[in-house]
Amino acid sequence: MLPSDPRYWMFADALDLLQSAERLRRQFFQVGASTGAASWEPPVDIYETLEGLRILVALPGVAVEHLNVAIEGASIVVAGDRPLPVESRRAMIHRLEIPYGRFERRIALPQGHFELLGYQLDRGCLVLGLRRL
Repeated sequence: MLPSDPRYWMFADALDLLQSAERLRRQFFQVGASTGAASWEPPVDIYETLEGLRILVALPGVAVEHLNVAIEGASIVVAGDRPLPVESRRAMIHRLEIPYGRFERRIALPQGHFELLGYQLDRGCLVLGLRRL
């Protein structure tokens, strides 16, 4: 289909409308947003070695004081808040794709017992180190 073909324009317009509708749905119809419950889950990567686990949680813009990390049974729970930046609260938003608000991620751990050695924020990711007991 050539860009001069009207079907191309109609298809492009339809895609733009679908993307706009999806952004609005994510922004206004988040599960738990009105109850104070977590409204989004950050993505994670998990690496296992003989010594333990290394877990990376994507949390761009989240300060360490807004985080809570705990081992609960056979899972590790990462929870916290990513507030809107102060300067954006009075701005006209053109695109909002990075989620804001309360988040929580329950990560099932592999078989065995683990101890949380510590965590740090590194280049927008929370890095968790767990030692196998």
